[in-house]
Amino acid sequence: MTTYAIGDIQGCYKELRQLLKLINFSSDKDQLWFVGDLVNRGPDSLSVLRFIKDLGENAISVLGNHDLHMLGVLQSIEKPRKKDTFNEIILAKDRDTLIEWICSLPLMHINKKSKHILVHAGIYPAWSVEEAQVYANEVESVLQSNKCIDFLKNMYGSKPERWSPSLAGWDRLRFITNSFTRMRFCTKDLQLDMKYKCPPGSQPNELIPWYLLRNDKLRQYQILMGHWSTLGNVNDPQLVTLDTGCLWGGKLTAYSLESPSCYTSLECAISQDPLS
Repeated sequence: MTTYAIGDIQGCYKELRQLLKLINFSSDKDQLWFVGDLVNRGPDSLSVLRFIKDLGENAISVLGNHDLHMLGVLQSIEKPRKKDTFNEIILAKDRDTLIEWICSLPLMHINKKSKHILVHAGIYPAWSVEEAQVYANEVESVLQSNKCIDFLKNMYGSKPERWSPSLAGWDRLRFITNSFTRMRFCTKDLQLDMKYKCPPGSQPNELIPWYLLRNDKLRQYQILMGHWSTLGNVNDPQLVTLDTGCLWGGKLTAYSLESPSCYTSLECAISQDPLS
């Protein structure tokens, strides 16, 4: 069995199938890990969701910010934005089944044996692996409960900016969600900044990429992440960046965990602004 981690798909179903053909993916023996942002902006989010859901135990996906936003739109909590491409999902006959499945996905997946962590945007630098798992479970439990609608109503926003174990209620859950699904930069004292989406080196001096601030316990794991299409390769063997901007006219990337190497699809026909 080979395990492949795959970057942000965002509705680019054709490129996903092309990539799976390239790596000779076998649905009965190989496993796919998806870094989240399965949907939105691309042309065929519905097919992406159905395909990954039907893979069953041969696929593991974590939640990305676009996946959570989709839930807000599908549950009529948030109005679709100009570039959202959820209409076919809204009208789908299996819409409710897909909503239930998305709500069952985790924010973080850990393989303690192989020392791999799958996450969309990152892990708050001050947290240990064990703490991160506990906090992720807090949000996951709410998503899978009768409080899901209330959570979706309260998840939008960039505050609070600093973590404290004493945070409670929606502020606590929003900070946890933002850390796993939206984070890019922090200050030295670990205040989140959600404004800047630029590549490292072009941000204000006080901002630092989150992964440069992570603690020694997090550095013991190889973190597989997406979300940051302008990041590029990072000179860190314990950090694998998988969002290679397929949606923005780039490529879709798969990374083999057993024999570390990357495979990419052909360039996507879609081309948008990665900072939008």
